Amino acid sequence: MTDLHKNYIAGEWVEGASVGRNINPSNTADVIGEYAYASAAQVDEAVKAARTAMHAWARSTPQERHDVLLKVSLEIAARKEELGRLLAREEGKTLPEGIGEVARASQIFDFFAGEVLRIPGEKFASVRPGVDIEVTREPVGVIGIIAPWNFPIAIPAWKIAPALAYGNTVVFKPADLVPGSAHALAEIIVRAGCPKGVFNLVMGRGSVVGQAMLDHPKIDAISFTGSVSTGKRVAAACTERMRKFQLEMGGKNPLVILDDADLKVAVESAVNGAYFSSGQRCTASSRLIATEGVYNRFADALAERMRGLVVDDALKPGVHVGPVVDQNQLDQDMSYVAIGKQEGAALKLGGERLNRESPGFFMSPALFVDASNEMRISREEIFGPVAAMIPAKSYEHALELANDTEFGLCAGICTTSLKHAAHFKRNIEAGMAMVNLPTAGVDYHAPFGGRKGSSLGAREQGRYAVEFYTTVKTAYISA
Repeated sequence: MTDLHKNYIAGEWVEGASVGRNINPSNTADVIGEYAYASAAQVDEAVKAARTAMHAWARSTPQERHDVLLKVSLEIAARKEELGRLLAREEGKTLPEGIGEVARASQIFDFFAGEVLRIPGEKFASVRPGVDIEVTREPVGVIGIIAPWNFPIAIPAWKIAPALAYGNTVVFKPADLVPGSAHALAEIIVRAGCPKGVFNLVMGRGSVVGQAMLDHPKIDAISFTGSVSTGKRVAAACTERMRKFQLEMGGKNPLVILDDADLKVAVESAVNGAYFSSGQRCTASSRLIATEGVYNRFADALAERMRGLVVDDALKPGVHVGPVVDQNQLDQDMSYVAIGKQEGAALKLGGERLNRESPGFFMSPALFVDASNEMRISREEIFGPVAAMIPAKSYEHALELANDTEFGLCAGICTTSLKHAAHFKRNIEAGMAMVNLPTAGVDYHAPFGGRKGSSLGAREQGRYAVEFYTTVKTAYISA
């Protein structure tokens, strides 16, 4: 028997309407725990609690909020190996990746503990004599946070930390596939002294808990990370209620490799971006666009590097790629391997279902070559360890192919040419550009977000988070 992990509503740990099991994707016989799934009525209770607590928290001193966030950061840091193991066990990242993600969550809370003390404002003279103008930032109110499964502690951290830092209250729904890391984070936030009602955890299915949040008239803003299809539903629901929203959705990120690239740098950037974390990152390099002079050499070198990747249980030492998150994701990944073959791309390596010592959702990283940018494997987000190589005639053609997508989150280029690097940074239609680096891998103190169908609303992370989690007030004062 396992203990029931409960929801946290209005300062109390409470059971839900049903129970879900958290399964280890590296070993489906391993049940991590049972987690209470909230009802729509309990979502309403959480929102009411957040509204009741909103006024006092918004007017708490910066020192009070700083101290809470700093305590959260310190406990996460002190427990990073333990929490990293939990994360790897429930999501499938390798243990080093899991520990690294937990460390980042600690850094995020530490960063926003500092930002509490630096909330910006302005004062300047009016064009009218004897009048001063003050511009201040105030909290938005009750923030609904809907997080995905692929970064089960880092993404909640980069949404919750600024929400609390700027004086908002929170109703947080983690992905039902990975409640463990979110529940552990909630316990830490409670122990840090977050007042009753300021932070609420409601676990469960998106169709119940997420929908109840979208339908609730007393949530002032929603920050969502997930699929494009769900993001569109979030946008429609928020627009209907004239509610502020922030969307981070999909990506079909290109990595351009030019003839003059350092081949080793290019291969490592591609392997990291396309296959680490089992390719389950919105910033993954799923399109590898190489110019003719380097195309074959790069394809062969990349395939040789991939042959050395170890795919196995995420907790085992020496593993490079863990399982995908569940059976549905594995089925989707394998279906795209079949689609790529049907479309006429050549499967150079991988793309096979793997059996390991424990029952899990393992597949070998797949590399297609001789793909075109019109193929489904080049246009649709697969969200697994599958990448397609696309030939380009020149740098200009490569840039054209890179921009020919409905997404615009991140893009990279491998080149030793300063001219081409500078041109790429200016002309790539993406929110983030990488030069001689993997497309996946960003800093917690810099803005995160994209263009086109990848993102909508204010940027996340860093000082730019203030744009979403606050509203501006202009005051005129007659002397």
